[in-house]
Formats: sequence, C-alpha cells, structure tokens
Amino acid sequence: MPKRSSRPPADPNKAAKRLVARIVELSGEPPEEIPPDVSAAAAALGRRGGLKGGPARAKKLSAARKREIARKAARARWKPKP
Repeated sequence: MPKRSSRPPADPNKAAKRLVARIVELSGEPPEEIPPDVSAAAAALGRRGGLKGGPARAKKLSAARKREIARKAARARWKPKP
C-alpha cells in the first residue's frame, strides 16, 4: 500500500507557502528576489508612519481612556487559555 502524504497545514498561509515552494522546486527556477534598495525604501516609508502614529494617538487620548485600554490589554494578556 502506498505511503500517505502528510496532512496539509491548518493555516492557509502555511499551505500556500508550501505549495509555492513545491512549484518553484519543480520548475527549477529560483524565486524572483526584491532588490535591497526597494525593500529598504518600503521599510523607511512604513517606519516613518509608525513613528508618527503612536505618539500622535497617545497625545489625543485622555488619561482615563489610556487606563481603560491598558486594563483591557492586561485582561486579554492574562486571560486563561482554553
């Protein structure tokens, strides 16, 4: 009897990655790489927005609202896992 193949991952992203890796393996062509300068530019743009966003949001929130957000985060963090 032929050996069964392994089960696909439950996460669809992992399954897609595995499928693409298999296709690349069968085609013999290396995957297209993103040039480092393009990647660095995208990272810089994302970082610029992130550096502005957090402090601007914190400045707008009242102390009571910040406390409320912190409490909610702590409850979620320490909630018993099922």
